[in-house]
Amino acid sequence: MGVHDDRPDVAYRTVESPVGTLLLAATELGLVRVAYPKEGHDTVLETLADRIGPRVRHAPDRLDPTARQLEEYFTGSRRRFDVPLDWRLSTGFRAAVLHRLPDIGYGRTATYAAVAALVGNPRAVRAVGTACSTNPLPVVVPCHRVVRSDGRVGAYLGCAGTKRILLALEAAA
Repeated sequence: MGVHDDRPDVAYRTVESPVGTLLLAATELGLVRVAYPKEGHDTVLETLADRIGPRVRHAPDRLDPTARQLEEYFTGSRRRFDVPLDWRLSTGFRAAVLHRLPDIGYGRTATYAAVAALVGNPRAVRAVGTACSTNPLPVVVPCHRVVRSDGRVGAYLGCAGTKRILLALEAAA
């Protein structure tokens, strides 16, 4: 008899979007990861197996609601996501930052400094940038809405061009 592994399964699928093929992954708690093509989907899946559990399975049906909401977002008919999220890949200050990002309304932006103040540490501007650049749930948790104080878009996990596309999509709606 083998040893029982009680770590959770990770279900995944991909979806096509205006910013490339996105990898979606979820545990029993909810969406745990959204990955851009440049991150390397195979690498992301390996990391999920190491950090969450070895049973990573292609199970598109489990992610249909998220895929549907992303499609609605990209066609301009959804402004806020309503899927359960599994926050286990973010802890501490980074988690505090990410939990506040949905407060930045659709079609709006906030500066890194404003987000730092929002989480109670106005001097942590660079740490806010780090939290955004390591966001495991981009698009759904809208780190693309955080911009530089000089108005430039700044760096972005998916690339600056992707950030511009997302901001333009929201501005057009």
